[in-house]
Amino acid sequence: MIKHQRALSGVLVLAVAVAGALAAGPAVTASTGTADHDRLHEVMHRLTTVDGGPGALIRVRDRRGDAVLTSGVADVTSRAPMRGDSSFRIGSMTKMFVATTVLQLVGKRRVVLDAPVERYLPGVVRGHGNDGRAITVRQLLQHTSGIPDYLNYLSLQKVLKDPLAHHDPHDLVNMALAHPPTFKPGTGWSYSNTGYLLAGMLIEKVTGHTYGQEIRRRIIKPLRLRQTYVPGDASAIPGPHPRGYARPGQDAPLMDITAINPSVAGPSGSMISSGTDLNRFLGALVRGRLLRPAQLREMMRTRPTGSPDGSAYGLGLESDPLPCGGLYWGHDGGILGYQTLGGATVDGRQATVMVNLYPGESDAQDHDTKTAVQTALCEDRPSL
Repeated sequence: MIKHQRALSGVLVLAVAVAGALAAGPAVTASTGTADHDRLHEVMHRLTTVDGGPGALIRVRDRRGDAVLTSGVADVTSRAPMRGDSSFRIGSMTKMFVATTVLQLVGKRRVVLDAPVERYLPGVVRGHGNDGRAITVRQLLQHTSGIPDYLNYLSLQKVLKDPLAHHDPHDLVNMALAHPPTFKPGTGWSYSNTGYLLAGMLIEKVTGHTYGQEIRRRIIKPLRLRQTYVPGDASAIPGPHPRGYARPGQDAPLMDITAINPSVAGPSGSMISSGTDLNRFLGALVRGRLLRPAQLREMMRTRPTGSPDGSAYGLGLESDPLPCGGLYWGHDGGILGYQTLGGATVDGRQATVMVNLYPGESDAQDHDTKTAVQTALCEDRPSL
């Protein structure tokens, strides 16, 4: 997992309440299947022991079935086990939904990928060398715009003062534009959540509706995603869900940060979903149910991110090599309290993992969430 792909940086920790310490050795529970999947069980156990996560789940699906594996607890106070049908904040996995919506507009000829951002948001991207006349829509979606990431400049103290406060996307964009570009547009790659704030604003400008309304109309309703929401300012997570925790430093106590105003992430990372819904979405996306062939090809036209693991980034969608051969497509997500990663293969397999800890105390959780998805996608069948 690429650290700079997270929806919120590890510096932004909202200390709402301090929870108790974890008990050692949480149980790993499979809801279906009897096959021996030792490696996946081992990785899930590691996420909730040595990696420090309170709980974790992985939902696996292919054309023959669906299965879920859970480990650890949803609440460190009550010790309630992690539920396989949980909803959770998905952080930067939101970007796949936003990019899909923009590409649907491209397919309808309402947006041109290689048109300047200025055409749709006149005067918005200006200042300190940032210029919407020189940046294209494609570059926003692919993180090649050079626009600084606003999360690098968001004050922790301001958020801590009122964690339920509304954050206007224009203010967050202007926070980024008060700094010079990372590079000349199109000449580099650097993850920027600001680009997706602008993509959300573009959707609203073109359609007359918020990005959330368009995602609901174009993706959530057609796919019947019953646990997927664009929450706006709502701080609650609907339905069964684990508490979300953060550990701001090594040996620091867990902090319960379940309740936040997700407008601090907006179209770059505010959405809520479940393993079942995310797998359905990923399967529909990579198999061409949401985009026309031309737009899906553009989404999957990638460039290297510079990561040693071989990841490459398209338009809101990342490709990664599988240890068993081939690629999977997906995205990671990290927002205060929750870390997620989902992936799908073009032959019909999907897997989504979630841990109710973010940020954690080390990079081991990053590595093991990715290992869990890769292991699940390489198994012969989804029974756990």
